[in-house]
Amino acid sequence: MSSYKSSAELKAIAKEQLFGKYAVTVSACIIICFFTLAAGMLSDFLIPSTTAAGAFIHFLFDFILSLFTGIFTSGTAYLFLKIACGQPVSTLDVFYGFKANPDKALLITLVLQAVSLITARLAGFFSLQAFMPVRPVMLLAASVSLVAGLIISTVLSLIYSQAYYLLHDFPEYSAKELLRMSRHMMKGHKGRLFYIEISFLPLFLLGSLSFGLAYLWLIPYRRAALTNFYMDLVKNTNTQRETA
Repeated sequence: MSSYKSSAELKAIAKEQLFGKYAVTVSACIIICFFTLAAGMLSDFLIPSTTAAGAFIHFLFDFILSLFTGIFTSGTAYLFLKIACGQPVSTLDVFYGFKANPDKALLITLVLQAVSLITARLAGFFSLQAFMPVRPVMLLAASVSLVAGLIISTVLSLIYSQAYYLLHDFPEYSAKELLRMSRHMMKGHKGRLFYIEISFLPLFLLGSLSFGLAYLWLIPYRRAALTNFYMDLVKNTNTQRETA
């Protein structure tokens, strides 16, 4: 009989696992933030967006950059999987995604980013039409498309949330197979994961009062809890197979 852990239990496990490892996880967060911000600043500096062509190139560069963040996401998943499994970790583990199937990480990220891009562009189109000139119908369409896009993006991110973890447990599988496995694993569990995610919102709101410094603790804490959510799913999936 399967027995899934509650949000409180997963958080308690995460706190215990992170004890003595915050130096590694905080350093990893700083590295990722540095590379992401540096790439964004480089884009703003090198590519002027004052013209239509410049704006398009700038947008394209930012989209490609967002895909490469998926490689860091893969490395982060690897780092926290090692923590969850009680293995020694290093800050350099965050770069593991660059040598372990980076192509698959890019494809997984492409699927998630493409949906967000389409919904965002659609909302942007209606918003533009709504104010040129002001048209209430188009403004309503922009609001509806924005809300619908947010819902679709959230649901899809929940459905495919386990793909990066699965990439390291099943590196022989294709990106398509990993996404399908994640979709299968998340059946009946999207609400659980959504609850865990929103349960961190109060902490992040409070963390903003520290000018973001508290995020260096909160981000690893959240990531460790989400990794244990994956471990819990895998454990119960294997239990169900053994008892079937």
